[in-house]
Formats: sequence, C-alpha cells, structure tokens
Amino acid sequence: MILTNCAACAAPLPHKAKQCSRCKTRYCGPACQKQHWDAGGHNRQLCKKISKGGGAEQYHADEKFKEAVAVAVEACADDTKGQTCYICTQALHWKTKEGLVRMCACRGTAGFAHVSCLAEQAKILYAEAEENNLGNRVLNARWDRWGTCSLCEQNHHGVVRCALGWACWKTYLGRPETDECRDLALVQLGIALHGIEQYDDALVAFQGLLENSRRAGASEDELLCGQTNIANCLWRPDQVDERLRIERHVFSRCRALYGDGEDTIIAALNLADTLIKVGRCDEVPPLLRSISLIAKDEYGPEHEFTIRVMWKLGLALAKSIDGDEADEGRALLFDMRQIARRVLGTAHPTTHYIQGDLYRVLPVPRFAVGTRVECRVRDAKYHKGTVVALHYRSERFFEENFERGYFAPYQVQLDSEGHGLVSSNDEGLIYAPDDHDRIIRAVASDADDNEPAPPAAPPGTFFDQGPGGATAWVPNTSDDDDAATV
Repeated sequence: MILTNCAACAAPLPHKAKQCSRCKTRYCGPACQKQHWDAGGHNRQLCKKISKGGGAEQYHADEKFKEAVAVAVEACADDTKGQTCYICTQALHWKTKEGLVRMCACRGTAGFAHVSCLAEQAKILYAEAEENNLGNRVLNARWDRWGTCSLCEQNHHGVVRCALGWACWKTYLGRPETDECRDLALVQLGIALHGIEQYDDALVAFQGLLENSRRAGASEDELLCGQTNIANCLWRPDQVDERLRIERHVFSRCRALYGDGEDTIIAALNLADTLIKVGRCDEVPPLLRSISLIAKDEYGPEHEFTIRVMWKLGLALAKSIDGDEADEGRALLFDMRQIARRVLGTAHPTTHYIQGDLYRVLPVPRFAVGTRVECRVRDAKYHKGTVVALHYRSERFFEENFERGYFAPYQVQLDSEGHGLVSSNDEGLIYAPDDHDRIIRAVASDADDNEPAPPAAPPGTFFDQGPGGATAWVPNTSDDDDAATV
C-alpha cells in the first residue's frame, strides 16, 4: 500500500494500523479518527463514497489516475488535434470523455491513444496470458505494455507514463500482497513518478514495495534492488548522506554476492553518479579505475557498460583541481564520445550526455559566439573577425597535431581583408589555438566597422570537420606558434 500515513496527523503508520471499518481509511488510533471526523475530513457522505469506490487505497488511486490523465491530455493537446485513438478509433473516450495522448517514438499520425484504452489493452493482454498459462516470456512481454507503445515498441515517457503508472497500480492494488503483479504495479508507479521528478511520491511507492518484499521473505537480491530504487529517490540536500549510505551498502553486498558481474558494475555506476552530482569527485577514480578494467575484460572496450564506466571516470577526473587529472578526464570524455557515436549512434541519449559533459568541463571561453575580435595570424598582425563557434575541433587536422581531447577555444571568420593570409585557398575561416590576448583579443574599436557578421552556430555547438569538409586545413609550419591558424 502507499497510504502509509495517518489521514489526520500524517504520522507514519505500522502495517496493521487502525482503520475505518467501512472505508478502510487508516489512523494512528481512535483520537485521530475522531479528530478527522470532527474536522470534516471524513464525514459520513465521504466515507460512503470512498467505501463504494473500493476503499481508501483504491479510491485514492482512482482519483490520482484521473488527475494524471487530465495532466497528460493537456500536455499533448497541441500534438493530438484532429487525431483519433488507434485502439478505439474515437477522438474522445466513449466512457471517460478524456482526450488523446502520445509520448512515445511514433511519428506522423501513428501512436495517438487514450490512456484508458492503453491501460485496458495492457490489462486484457496480461489477463489472457495469465489465464492460458502462456509462460514467463509471454507474460513479461505483455506486462511491458504497461510502459511501452505496442506500435513503435519504445517506452512511453513523461506525464503519459505517469498516468499509465497510476492505471497499473489501480488495476492490481486489490490483489493479495503476495501476488507478484501487485509488486510489479508498484514498480511501474514508482518508475513513472520518478520519471517526472516526483521523487517524494516515488519514494513512498518504492518504500511500500520494499516493506512488502521484506514481509514476504524476499531474497537479498530483490531487497538490494528495492534499496537501489529508494536511493534513486533521495535527492534533497538532507537526504544525500542516506542515499550514499544505501548505495555504498548495495555496492558492497553486490560485490560480495556476485563478484565483478553486471550487478556490481551497475551498483558502482550508481554510487559514482551520486558522488559526482554532490561534488565528491575525488572519491570516484579509486572506485571506477578497477571497475573499468573489469568492464573492459568482461564486455570489451566498446560495450555500453564500459562506455558508461569510462564516461563517469572521465567526468570525475575532468573536474579535478589537479591539472594532469583534468587533462586525462577531458581526453577520456573525448574518447568515449567518439566510441559512443560509432557504437551507439549520434542520436543515442548516452552520446548526447557524454557530449554535454565534455562541453561543460572545457574551459569557458572569454568571448561568446558573434563577438567581434582581432586575431594575430602569420603576418604577426591582428586582423578583425567574428567568433562563429566555440570549442572547435577538426578531426582530420587536430589528430595529427594535438593530443586527443583538445579543442580550440574559437573558430573565427576573418573579415574580407584577412582572406588568404594563411594559405592561398583559405576564405578567412581560422581557429584560435589558445584563449589569450597574444592570439585573440576584443577589437580595439569597431565604430567604423561595417563588416556584416557571418552566420553563427548556436552556443555550445561542437564543430567536427570531417574528411569531406570543404575547408583546407594547413598545419602551422611557421616559427610563430602563438599565431592563429586555419
């Protein structure tokens, strides 16, 4: 159950607390029950209504489901105009009159549905598999309908996933505590609430699940999973120490139980992620250096597990105050970004997260995109131009001339008089290898400058000049290493 606090005073309740005989609303004792009645929070009419609705827990879940559906429909309103449900073929649900939603990977006119239709479809499919004893493989696949789209087979997300989480819980909460579906429904609800950052509500669901597991005599493996779910909900500043305590315990027990297997790697990643987020990056390298060797040996250097371990190790090192460690971390992040692009694809969330972290740990340039600057080029004179990109890198040229992970602070488009200064075929598009006045500086005066600014890339854009790029990259062979170059 998730109504674990007294309805009158909100104090935590034991599993077998006193409850109203009619509607099953739970209290600390008779005094709280009387107070709740006298204050109008539990009058006779409401008691009858809750009782008719299946009791306090069921009534609460039904109400939360209705609220979640309303939020989901409103969030999807612009996307669903003029569409119909692919399950019932209607724009409005025949019974609830709710509108349509779509938060999956479907495109075009596909994937629009009512939350109630999605829930009913999942309920019927799973009930059929249970009734006909279709086996665990089919049961698991059909249970997935509570969280995934049957068309694109991708997870629902956001407020639609939240509404489906409440739908799942209200469907199975009436089953005995020993029923597996009841526990799985709590998992669905907890994941859905966590996904929209309702951490306190998700925590209640996961705590209820863990207590059920303990009463049922679950294995240590199941209890460790439950503890991990709880830790993932503890993000308030006053909860961080408890989160770290749980994650250290889970990592220690996983290592004792499973050695250096998958569960141990996942536990290490969870702990490392928390340490990074709370600013305790110095504790991460001792944890992940050994785990990284294990991941490489067990799964290979390009497995997603290995990529994730090396990514977190690189991020922690890049935030170090030690210059050599910071350089090592940036290089690791760069390597992992390249591997993630090749192995997982450029659209994969992990690839995006690594690239974002790489950008955030690079030194912050002094000048923004679009700033008018002067660059000192090979004639030892300063020439005006405009910053068009930050943290620029050309794979074809930089790999031959700079260490891995190096990014030039700026790419600059020189004004027309600067074209051809570096090579006969350049068009004034150069990079500044260092962010220093001896190479690049703000213009002394631009009052008489009518040069139009070239198109600028969005701030934070990475430029990676591929082999098919049009710019001629010429190594700087002059004795003046401080000059800006192409």
